[in-house]
Amino acid sequence: MIAALTTTPLAPLFVPGDRPERFAKAAASGADAVILDLEDAVAPEAKGAARSHIAAHGIVERPVILRINDPRSEVGAADLDLLRECGADLRLAAVMVPKAETPAMLAQVRAALPKVPLIALLETALGIERAHSLCAEPGVLCPAFGSLDLALDLGISPDHALMDQARGRLVIAARAAGVAPPLDGVTPVIDDPEPSRRAASAACAFGFGGKMAIHPRQIAAIRDGFAPDPALLDWAQRVLHAVKAGSAGAVKIDGQMIDAPVLARARAILARAGPVSA
Repeated sequence: MIAALTTTPLAPLFVPGDRPERFAKAAASGADAVILDLEDAVAPEAKGAARSHIAAHGIVERPVILRINDPRSEVGAADLDLLRECGADLRLAAVMVPKAETPAMLAQVRAALPKVPLIALLETALGIERAHSLCAEPGVLCPAFGSLDLALDLGISPDHALMDQARGRLVIAARAAGVAPPLDGVTPVIDDPEPSRRAASAACAFGFGGKMAIHPRQIAAIRDGFAPDPALLDWAQRVLHAVKAGSAGAVKIDGQMIDAPVLARARAILARAGPVSA
């Protein structure tokens, strides 16, 4: 059994729960996790079959996240029954809760499968407004940003400047609650990986920990977008080398004093690229 997730997956891939022939392909795609979807990607008449397929998903190569339906709905209640009946046999690393708006919603899901962490998908104005209380609910691993649904709820385009304000609130709420950084929303363009790369780079700059994918060809682009810029990586390496070589006196790089926060930032940059040696 794969252990529950302990931090934000970098590039998790959505797969419709009613397409079991895609499960193994998704696990072999290079994604950090597979998100088996019972919500938007599955038609109402196919949800029952999707639950049966998910109960026997057979994925062992990657952590499996299950996105259920809104637990306040009738179809969501059936998803909770699946969690209660199958329990650990589902081999889930996390459960993603859509339209998260109240801590009670999250507690309801947590009660159905107590030992599995939650990803709170915030995709409404009310969810964003309550971001901190949702992130602070026991059992939450990290929030996720439902950008397309939020834009629809607000009546704006997904590239409106207001969306970045929502992203900022999500990052701050996660940090204040002491949970892992948020997951950014999906990019609907699948024929060209460049929009996914640009969106991932912007999400990384905002402080997000990963970005959700809806097609395997987006995964490499997301990884590239979250990779440190070569110039920034060079700066971080020089900071660590300067600290190693420094004496009791002050250490400078490019005219900048290297104090504890600067050193911590350099270590974080290098950690995204590989093991830190100092």
